[in-house]
Amino acid sequence: MIPRYSRPEMSAIWSEDNGFDLWLKVEIAAAQAWCDEGVIPKSDMVKIDRAKFDKSSYSRWFEQTKHDIVAFTRSVGESLGPESRWVHHGLTSNDVKDTALSIQLAQSCDLLDRGIAGLLDALRLRALEHRYTPCIGRSHGIHAEPMSFGMKLVLWFSEMKRNRDRLKAARERVAVGMLSGPVGTFASVPPEIEESVCRQLGLSPAEVSNQVIQRDRHAEYVQVLSLIATTLDKMATEIRGLQRTEVREVEEPFGKPGYVTKGSSSMPHKRNPELSERICGLARLIRGHSVTALENVALWHERDISHSSAERMILPDASLALDYILSLMTGIISEMVVHKERMMFNLEATRGLVFSPRVMLLLVEHGLDRDAAYDAVQRNSMKSWDEELDFRELIKIDPVVSKQVTNDALENLFDYSFYLRHVDRIYERVGL
Repeated sequence: MIPRYSRPEMSAIWSEDNGFDLWLKVEIAAAQAWCDEGVIPKSDMVKIDRAKFDKSSYSRWFEQTKHDIVAFTRSVGESLGPESRWVHHGLTSNDVKDTALSIQLAQSCDLLDRGIAGLLDALRLRALEHRYTPCIGRSHGIHAEPMSFGMKLVLWFSEMKRNRDRLKAARERVAVGMLSGPVGTFASVPPEIEESVCRQLGLSPAEVSNQVIQRDRHAEYVQVLSLIATTLDKMATEIRGLQRTEVREVEEPFGKPGYVTKGSSSMPHKRNPELSERICGLARLIRGHSVTALENVALWHERDISHSSAERMILPDASLALDYILSLMTGIISEMVVHKERMMFNLEATRGLVFSPRVMLLLVEHGLDRDAAYDAVQRNSMKSWDEELDFRELIKIDPVVSKQVTNDALENLFDYSFYLRHVDRIYERVGL
C-alpha cells in the first residue's frame, strides 16, 4: 500500500510492478550466469533474455499455489517454451526476493541522497543570507546570549552532512546480493553464479548468508532513516517554536501566490506551522519503524518469515515518509519568512540583560572576585527582571561596579556585533 504522502519516484521504487521487474532481472541475470558457465545453451539464453512477466497470469497461479515465487516463475514460464526449465535453476525464493529488495534499498538510498543534497543547498543559501543576522539564543526556552540566525541553519547544515555520510555507508551495506541456495551453502548454486549476478546488477555478494540476507543490514537502513527524520524533526520543532505568536521570528510559507490558504475553520486570523508539524508527526512514524527493524534481526535458525510481513510495511513506508518530509523541509527552508526586525525586538525585550555575562567577565578582568562579580551582576539583573528596568542603566549606577570600571568601558560592552565576530570562522569550519 502506497501512503498518500508518497512522491512519484519513491512510489515507483516500492511499487509492485518494480518489485516484479526486479525479480525478473535477477532470474535473467542468474540464467545468464549459468549460460556463461556452459550449463544453459546459448540458444535457450537468447529466448530467456526476452522472457516476460504477466500479472494476470501471476494472480491466477498465486490463487492455486499461494506461493509468490512459484506463481512468478510459472507466469514467466508461460512466455517461454521448453527453455523455461532453466528459470530459477538452483535458486531458492529469497535468492531472488532478497537480492531484488537490496536493489530497491539501494535505489531508495540514491533518491534520498538527492533529497538531502537539495536540502543542503537550501540550507546553504539561507545560512549565507543570514550570516550576520543577529537574534537571541535561548536555553531552557529562556533568553541566553545573542547569536547569528545563520548559525542555526549552519548547525542543521552540518548535521545533514553527517546524515548524508551515514546514508552513504548504509547504502554500501544494503547493496548486497545473495544467490547461495536453500541455507547458504551454495550446494545447488556455486559462488560463481552469485558473483556474476551481483556484478550484472551492480551489487556486492554478501560475504556469508543463510537463507536470507541478514537483517542487521536492513535494520541499519531504517536506523539511518530514523536519524535523518529526527534531524528534520529537530529543525521543524525549532521553526514551530520561532513561529509562535509571542516570538514570531520566522514563519513557514503560508500558501502560494494566487491562493488564499486557510489556517483554521473558525479563526480567520490563523497561520499555523502545519507543515513543520507534519514533519514532526511523520518523523515519529519513521522512528517507530526502527524498533520493528531491530526486532527483525533475530530469526529462528537459518530463517523464518516473521520479518517478512513487517518489513513489507516498514521498508517502503519509512522510505516514502522520509522522502516526503525531506522535500517538505526543503520547501520550508527555501521559502520561510525571516523577520529580522522581530529578532531585534526580541533581543531588546529583556532591556539589556543579555549583556550580563560580558559585564561579569569585565569585572573579573578588572580585579573583582568572581563570586562578588556574579552577585553584583545578578542583583541588578533580578531588579531589571522584576521592575522592568533597563539593565544597562542599572549596572552603571551600581556602587560595586562603578568602583571597578568606568561607564565608557561598560558602554562598549553593549554591542550586538560582538557576538558575531567569530561567525566567519564557524562558517569556514563547516565549509561555507
